Amino acid sequence: MFTGIVKDIGTIAAIRRQGSNLHICVRYENEQEFGDLAIDESVAINGTCQTVVALGDKTFDVNTIEETLKKTTLGTFAPGFSVNLERALRPSDRLGGHFVQGHVDCVGNVLEVRELDGSREIRIGFPEEFQPFIVPIGSIAIDGVSLTVADVKENSFSVAIIPYTFENTTINHLKVGGGVNLEFDILGKYIVKQQELVKNVTGNAGKISESWLSDLGY
Repeated sequence: MFTGIVKDIGTIAAIRRQGSNLHICVRYENEQEFGDLAIDESVAINGTCQTVVALGDKTFDVNTIEETLKKTTLGTFAPGFSVNLERALRPSDRLGGHFVQGHVDCVGNVLEVRELDGSREIRIGFPEEFQPFIVPIGSIAIDGVSLTVADVKENSFSVAIIPYTFENTTINHLKVGGGVNLEFDILGKYIVKQQELVKNVTGNAGKISESWLSDLGY
């Protein structure tokens, strides 16, 4: 579990193909935050939860499987690429963002980047089937960064970026047409699922009642 509060901007140091998977080596700068990283820990790389399999001098390695490559932008990484890094949440940590699992739902595409007076606004498109999971003033993780949804239109939403977030994450690298990892709020996903279950149960109950009455000759 993560919070979407990025702790460091890392760099892809090396990549090698292993069958249908990728072995990725990431270099970090924040030694205070990542210096005691251990093998088998979880780290969010651009919002994607990955397991540390090896450690080096200010580097760690992960194995990214085919299923993850299908659902995220990790397959587009190349040496020198900058990435947002966050270690897993500890029970004693402050929850500065929102609950982020590191389980990317889909890849969105940057539609617009607007310069405003003192901030920036970014509009991102996403697949239609995820429309129920996003609401204005709700939370969303973009490349692992916890942000607040400003508005939602048909299959797109916008977020406002304060200068600190722009300067201390890879959000400043986003360009129109580029892809981003999106994770919708887990609380919203559970609510939608419960509504579907209630609807199905209610519908089935109605069908059972109709069948029962029919059997009685009504």
